[in-house]
Amino acid sequence: MKLADLEVFVIGTPPPGWGGRYWLIVKLTTDNGIVGYGEVYAASVGPKAMVAVIEDVFARHMHGENPENIELMFRRAYSAGFTQRPDLTVMGAFSGLEIACWDILGKAHERPVYALLGGKMNDRLRAYTYLYPMAHHDPAAFWSSPEMQAESALEALDQGFTAIKFDPAGPYTLRGGHQPALADMDLSLRMCRALRDAVGDRADLLFGTHGQFTPAGAIRLGQALEPFSPLWFEEPIPPDNLLDFAQVARAVRIPLATGERLTTKAEFGTLLRSGGASILQPALGRSGGILETKKIAGMAEAFGAQIAPHLYAGPVEWAANIQLAVTLPNLLMVESIQQGGGFHGALIQHGLRVEGGYIEAPTAPGLGIAFDETLARAHPYEGAGLHLQMQEAPCRYDSANSFQGGAPRE
Repeated sequence: MKLADLEVFVIGTPPPGWGGRYWLIVKLTTDNGIVGYGEVYAASVGPKAMVAVIEDVFARHMHGENPENIELMFRRAYSAGFTQRPDLTVMGAFSGLEIACWDILGKAHERPVYALLGGKMNDRLRAYTYLYPMAHHDPAAFWSSPEMQAESALEALDQGFTAIKFDPAGPYTLRGGHQPALADMDLSLRMCRALRDAVGDRADLLFGTHGQFTPAGAIRLGQALEPFSPLWFEEPIPPDNLLDFAQVARAVRIPLATGERLTTKAEFGTLLRSGGASILQPALGRSGGILETKKIAGMAEAFGAQIAPHLYAGPVEWAANIQLAVTLPNLLMVESIQQGGGFHGALIQHGLRVEGGYIEAPTAPGLGIAFDETLARAHPYEGAGLHLQMQEAPCRYDSANSFQGGAPRE
């Protein structure tokens, strides 16, 4: 069995755009006709350029290879260009292609992917979701409204979720870390108070940021949040200096979580050795794929750290997250986008879903999904934007900052 053909779907997400502006789904076909799907979560370049990278990585390192030889193909992509270091774009391309190889192997053996990775450790997976506007909410006002978010939190509890994520901490900008504005700190505390009052001890609060702050700024905010006992303080500083996370972790009595913008065991290993995080959030469409992230999870286990796979992409990466999570003894929970319905669910013909706050281990071969190519082709992305984009204007200290969830329309 050899890898023979590649097709890349660039799928535009319909409003409200949860999961980003578009998703990059790859389809690999072997010379004996087995098809596998994967997802690339790489956003440093536009979709046309990224498709070219995906095609180059496949042609250069994988075409004609046995899909079983994942370690060899990884080493080619990681090292062949005299690089041998983490590269978000190349490893993003490889990650999606690698996921598709596992989908092929599972189908070839008529087994779920997790059965090929050590088998089932977890029969069901605890899921969490960001809080999103309800139908009657003003979408523009929702992100800075403690009252609306508390109402959405109660709806999430009714759906069975026992952990909810939110991000009231102000803008994330291309300028790097900043000190939080007092208005943003005030909103963060009011949001935590409203959510804790609403959910009590029935759900964990997951305080999200997007690398907004300097280490000193993150410490100021983190220490102020401690009375509300969040389960984690997510990516409080930019990911470009991994050693700085340890400075924050030593000063804040909330577990630090990070990893959505990291790739390969090299970056996660540096984070673990420095004591910078106790919860890792690899995004499998970027972190190196399923096997590489299994290694990351093994390292984390030795350091007493847990895994909470990240998801702000499409349902194929979600399916890969689930397959890996089933195998992990140090799994904390998996991210979902609401209950996995909407456009996410339709694209995989609702093969996976959160029920009562948990996801049952899939039993179908491969990734356990049926990808709807007809629906994918009906939603091509034709814009020029990046999957997500940073704000260029700096944080404001003289008026309120505005954060809008999802992917802004172009």
